[in-house]
Amino acid sequence: MAKTDAYRNGTALAEDAPAEEFLRPASAPPRARPQRPIPRQEDDSDGEEVFLRSRKRVPVRKGILPAFFTKTTAGRVILGFLALVVVAIFVFVGLAAKDFLDHDPRFRIDSASSIQIDGNSQLTRADLLTVFGADIGRNLFFVPLPQRRKELEQVPWVAHATVMRILPNQLRVAIVERQPIAFARIGNKIKLVDPDGVLLDMQPAALAAKHYSFPVVTGINPDDPLSVRAPRMRIYQKFMNEIDSSGEKLSRSLSEIDISDPEDVQGLVSSGNSEILLHFGEDNFLNRWHEYQSHLAEWKQQYPHLASVDLRYDRQVVLKMADNAPGTQDAPAAPATPAATPKQPVAKARPIAHPHRKHA
Repeated sequence: MAKTDAYRNGTALAEDAPAEEFLRPASAPPRARPQRPIPRQEDDSDGEEVFLRSRKRVPVRKGILPAFFTKTTAGRVILGFLALVVVAIFVFVGLAAKDFLDHDPRFRIDSASSIQIDGNSQLTRADLLTVFGADIGRNLFFVPLPQRRKELEQVPWVAHATVMRILPNQLRVAIVERQPIAFARIGNKIKLVDPDGVLLDMQPAALAAKHYSFPVVTGINPDDPLSVRAPRMRIYQKFMNEIDSSGEKLSRSLSEIDISDPEDVQGLVSSGNSEILLHFGEDNFLNRWHEYQSHLAEWKQQYPHLASVDLRYDRQVVLKMADNAPGTQDAPAAPATPAATPKQPVAKARPIAHPHRKHA
């Protein structure tokens, strides 16, 4: 139906138009986040009680034994009885083992062939077996090893010994022998002496077979303790090492060395058909030896019967003549710084001060 009224026409057009052209679609609402469940709040009084309440403790078991054995009289009696049984078993086993080791013939030292000895060169096997004479036929475990070691080390030639058991029935003995470094004059006898001052005996035949070429040392008294003899032997070694340090083997010229005075080492040196006693003091041995060698020809020419040369002083030497030399007269002493008088006269001789360092 046609509509002529403008107002109505407009209205009709508006009404006739589709509703979609005038209606704006509403925007979709934002997607809401999932709501987490809110924990249930308890009242303050209940919460405080939960916070302060402690958990129930789990009982801890103490000890390895049930409570019956520790808290009851019958349990303690049974426990004590069981302990006695265990101790008795151990004692029985120990006694049985000891009886087996003590009486079993397999552990018996039958003969001297069951004793092994190593390290002996100066001592014979028979010399060392005398220490074990009481052990032949004895059970291996009854041999007192510390006592046997001590007895072995009391043998002069033995420096150190070791004794051990070897199952089933053997002993092994290892020794370290002393090494002599000099001959020692003891009265009218000559013995060997080691670095510790221990005096050693040796049969003449064995001594000849060794071909030792040591000088003879005096001043080692067997009545002195080792605490006295050992330091003197250290002085001897110091002297010999310094004399031979140049490689000239000068010690071969010495036939006897006196170390009785630690502050004055004296050496007896061959010179032609006679011997001259040299006083070296306590140090500077090699230089004093060279001093002696450099002036020996001059001294022998002036003093044919020279018996002693004292080299201990820095500014002069003291020459001594033998008392029984025929036609000997004291030579006038050349001017030099006077030297101190020696502590002990070495030989009966006439001193002649000779200033070798200011010799004109």
